[in-house]
Amino acid sequence: MPDPAFVVAAILVSAAVTWALRALPFALLAPLRASALVRYLGAHMPAGVMTVLVVYTLTTLDGPPVALIVALAVTAGLHLWRRNIALSMLAGTTFYVVLVSWPS
Repeated sequence: MPDPAFVVAAILVSAAVTWALRALPFALLAPLRASALVRYLGAHMPAGVMTVLVVYTLTTLDGPPVALIVALAVTAGLHLWRRNIALSMLAGTTFYVVLVSWPS
């Protein structure tokens, strides 16, 4: 059994490291909040990231092309209609899985 002082010291060191690692990004990024570059990236990066994810997904899936097209159309149509990204992604994924697993 380890010495109780050692256990307490280990817990305190672990807590300090955990706190520092969680607080460090906020402390380092605070000066960047007023930056024009950060504002620009915050406004334009989400669309770029989504574009890259869509292209990557469409080029790596192995399912039938009809399933991809239908799932993509469902996702895009539902998003344009409801403007809810979680709902459109869930519906598109569900349609794709159902179409791919549908017995031939």
